[in-house]
Amino acid sequence: MEDIEDLLVGNGGAPPGFRLPISASVGVNPKMKRRQQQTILNKHSAIQGSLNVPHSPKIPGTQTIYMKTFGCSHNQSDSEYMAGQLSAFGYVLTDNPEDAHLWIINTCTVKSPSQSAMETLISRGRIAKKPLVVAGCVPQGSCDLKELEGVSIVGVQQIDRVVEVVEETLKGHEVRLLTRKTLPALDLPKVRKNKFVEILPINVGCLGACTYCKTKHARGHLGSYTVDSLVERVRTVIGDGVKEIWLSSEDTGAYGRDIGVNLPVLLKAIAAELPSDGSTMLRIGMTNPPYILEHLKDIADVLRHQCVYTFLHVPVQSGSDAVLSAMNREYTVGEFRTVVDTLYELVPGMQIATDIICGFPGETDEDFAQTVSLVEEYKFPQVHISQFYPRPGTPAARMKKVPSAVVKKRSRELTTIFESFTPYNGMEGKVERIWITEIATDGIHLVGHTKGYVQVLVIGPETMLGTSAVVKITSVGRWSVFGEVIETLNQVKGSIVSSEAKPSADKCTPCFSLEENCACFKGPETCGCEMSSCGSEVSSCRGTNTHGECTFSFPKNKLTNWMLRKRKNHSRKMENGTVSEREVKLEWSRGRIREWAAFDKALLAGILVSLLTIVIVLYTSFFGARCLNN
Repeated sequence: MEDIEDLLVGNGGAPPGFRLPISASVGVNPKMKRRQQQTILNKHSAIQGSLNVPHSPKIPGTQTIYMKTFGCSHNQSDSEYMAGQLSAFGYVLTDNPEDAHLWIINTCTVKSPSQSAMETLISRGRIAKKPLVVAGCVPQGSCDLKELEGVSIVGVQQIDRVVEVVEETLKGHEVRLLTRKTLPALDLPKVRKNKFVEILPINVGCLGACTYCKTKHARGHLGSYTVDSLVERVRTVIGDGVKEIWLSSEDTGAYGRDIGVNLPVLLKAIAAELPSDGSTMLRIGMTNPPYILEHLKDIADVLRHQCVYTFLHVPVQSGSDAVLSAMNREYTVGEFRTVVDTLYELVPGMQIATDIICGFPGETDEDFAQTVSLVEEYKFPQVHISQFYPRPGTPAARMKKVPSAVVKKRSRELTTIFESFTPYNGMEGKVERIWITEIATDGIHLVGHTKGYVQVLVIGPETMLGTSAVVKITSVGRWSVFGEVIETLNQVKGSIVSSEAKPSADKCTPCFSLEENCACFKGPETCGCEMSSCGSEVSSCRGTNTHGECTFSFPKNKLTNWMLRKRKNHSRKMENGTVSEREVKLEWSRGRIREWAAFDKALLAGILVSLLTIVIVLYTSFFGARCLNN
């Protein structure tokens, strides 16, 4: 997850020295640019001045907080809850670390790279002399790390006390809250990363004991929320306007086994609360094979529900029973096949994603060949491939390692095989319903998903966010497909109003090759104790430059296009307000600019006059020289 969005409570936050009551309501603001954040800070200062209270970073609730989150969707949900509580108490959240009085770093312990990123950020914070609060799985599982010396710590089950930790840290105190207690309440204030998506943790911990997993050290044994509390939360977020609910867990399949219920009971109860018009969709989180084997038919029934995505993440990790035994995964390859085959048979359009760890200690060439064979057989549309990372304190860290060169070779080989698949080739020309929840990072496309959770990129106004649409798939790429909107389904006071999409005079064609996905859409990572499911954001971006940014091909050899592309003013005033940069990009993607502003006309006239002057000067000089020679 990227940084939490800014939020201004009320009309500028709580007055200095006062406390706003914690409300169960959810505050959401779209992502703000730096100058917008400065406007918030100016308003905050104005309120302080009107109350004749001098601004001071010593007064609780007047500071700005920077928050960075690593890892899975469960971590993202924890950050959203912490951000909500801080905002409710008057703190201002910023995505600019330089402007913040304190940094909160929510960490992931699944893989070494994510922990290294945490250590780098802590080092930067110390150099900048920022008070630091470290949350998440790293301090909960390894609180004695040298890098955590001198910083405050809040445990994974202590997120409801983040305000206390922040206040004490700002006073110069070091606070450590790690004791596990009852589960945090689900109705705490929350600031969502995406206002249309609710990440709902259904339990913490798991029942497994995988030999490579460090997350178990942090999240602990299984602890499930009650069905009633989760159903009540679903009702609340639907009322808030949420359009997607993601069930998050270290192992969704194990839900309820500690409180005498099971996953199908919960799923059916939640599905019964979803609007019958299909305006809000449910996505079931990652589940390991052992705990869903006995419930496959019931889970298939839920997946066929019109408001449930026919998508499931089922990690296999290896195609070799010998390796699975060394991992202590508690299932065989045959049982994994049973899960996949049953769901494919019972659920039309079922999409399954999986995980693979390459180079687990003791993995032989034959073991790896079995993994390759399994992946080639099923041709999964999504495979999260990871090299093995030994995590301190785990049994696998003491096992004899496969040479790193061999691990890298196997990872590259499997990646090449996976990327050769074309899972969406048969979709071109089909008509699909999609649910649109965000803007792709290219600034042009909107991101939607089919019922099978296939990513569809469409061009349309931002007013389509949070709606459903019927689209025709116009082309397919390796990582997503492109669609053309046929009909938009707008939610108006709980009902759906259909509106035919107006045909455009010009055909909407993306400004880059349709054979590759250059939308750079970053989806949240899957959660749990899976080696390949956390640690860094998964990007489906292709066609990028050396900085990892999307590259675009604009129309060439046109003087007017060149002039407009060089304009420094990226927004223009119209009668109905300011046109956003995304709308300007949208016009570029369609190969046209609808109207010329006065500046454009003046610029073109100036260039034409200059060219004419140059021609006259050259012409005069040429004939003047000839006359002198004669």
